[in-house]
Amino acid sequence: MSFTAPRFLDRRQILMGLVLTTQIAAAPAVPPKSPVVTVLGDSITAGLGLPARDAMPAQLQAALTRRGVATAVRAAGVSGDTSGGGLARVDFSVAPETALCLVALGGNDLLQGIEPRVTKANLGAILRKLKARKINVMLVGVGAPPLIGTAYAREFNALYPALSREFAVPLYPNILAGVGGQRALMQGDGIHPNAAGARVIGERLAPFVAQALRAVRAA
Repeated sequence: MSFTAPRFLDRRQILMGLVLTTQIAAAPAVPPKSPVVTVLGDSITAGLGLPARDAMPAQLQAALTRRGVATAVRAAGVSGDTSGGGLARVDFSVAPETALCLVALGGNDLLQGIEPRVTKANLGAILRKLKARKINVMLVGVGAPPLIGTAYAREFNALYPALSREFAVPLYPNILAGVGGQRALMQGDGIHPNAAGARVIGERLAPFVAQALRAVRAA
């Protein structure tokens, strides 16, 4: 599949709610024996434009705490990271004590028009590396809208469920569900979630993460 320059620019406009760049956010303090949840991703993971206390990792941890689940949620985001970037650094970005790794990559692949088969291969390699290290995984997807091109969107959106089945890992289909395109939940740039948006993401993710952690403990 090839992409012309005008189509690429249209994609940028359509995906204003997607994450473009990232920064590392400090993990909030938690009890020392809490299980570690590492979020390997991009700017939502890093909390670009937000203090660490308002970023998604802290909001996820707070939402889990409200559910009675003690965790140490660690952000592992890199500015502009694609699935290929995540693959290149997964070995040193995900600490060995991680009980559960949320692999939240693909938004920048979508923005750049990277072939879905390439994204799928990269994410598959990440999952394979983590499983080889005996680290449990939860896959966090991002949704491609039909306006980006029906065939591309269909192929891209299918890769996350396919990987979930292939590697037998739980899937949260779209990290921006309920947030993308909602002006009240986005920063002024129209690109990154604000504190309220990050809170929504954390609240929506929390029950999935809590269930995955229960499965880890039961294994």
